[in-house]
Amino acid sequence: MTRSVTMLSRAETYLAYRRSLGFKLKTAGRQIISFARYADDRGHEGALSSDIALRWAKASGTIDDPFTWANRLDVLRPFATFLAAEEGETTFPATNPFGRTKRRLAPHIFTIEEISALIAEAHHIRRVQAAGTLMMPALVGLLAATGLRISEALGLKLLDLDLEAAQILIRDTKYGRQRLVALHPTTVAALETFLHRRNAMFRSSSADPVFMSELSGKRLTYMNAWHAWFRITQRLGMRPRGGHPSVRIHDLRHSFICRRLILWQQSGADIDAAMMMLSTYVGHVNLHDTYWYIESVPELMAIASHRFESAAIFGGGAND
Repeated sequence: MTRSVTMLSRAETYLAYRRSLGFKLKTAGRQIISFARYADDRGHEGALSSDIALRWAKASGTIDDPFTWANRLDVLRPFATFLAAEEGETTFPATNPFGRTKRRLAPHIFTIEEISALIAEAHHIRRVQAAGTLMMPALVGLLAATGLRISEALGLKLLDLDLEAAQILIRDTKYGRQRLVALHPTTVAALETFLHRRNAMFRSSSADPVFMSELSGKRLTYMNAWHAWFRITQRLGMRPRGGHPSVRIHDLRHSFICRRLILWQQSGADIDAAMMMLSTYVGHVNLHDTYWYIESVPELMAIASHRFESAAIFGGGAND
């Protein structure tokens, strides 16, 4: 490459190469293009340098957020490695000066009463919402009863529902792996009622989405659901108990997982065996993602600590 080559052309070459190997790079691709434009707009010439990379990482508009800076910098690392193979003068930080790139904040764990209140309020949401009084109660109820990711629920098609067998097929998963999710009889009954009303409103084929916009008749989007969710939680005056600044739709998934673990721990179930089953059910690729809840959710930690103390007392202590 010569000095006249722009950073944007380098980025486009890199992304074309990686995508030819099968990588999608949607979010990372946007960020790398953002960096390239940032560098070109500031007159940066020559090879990628640590200085321009660090300046871009801190130019996110977020004040004093090293975690965000660290993640932005790590997105550039494979790009820098690619460029270094052709441009020996490429420089990039060997370690991340901004610290860790991974953190998980404690989620808001809904009580049964809160979930009931959410569903009840969803029945009263304004009809002008795309996710209105038909779609939103069913969506909240399904997420709470199964622990699906919101993307998985919105990706469901009518042909994915097998209510006779009490199960649904999840195709659009986070990691591209299909899985079957068993349904409780009460969930099956609720879905049957919802589908009866839904099919009376929309003329659909089996390949159509389960959740539709009540305004356009098209597939319900995440933003449709989020706007309705925001209105519902605001009307209920819900305040987050976890580490996040707001009560999120994704907390329904966290709550499902935690309630199941709490029930198993309280009943004295074999947690290791149960964890394997739960991890598969909710679509975790790494079992550590399921165990994370025990160490990060106060209710689960308290139960785990109590069981450990009981085992130590009745088992004769740690020295036996």
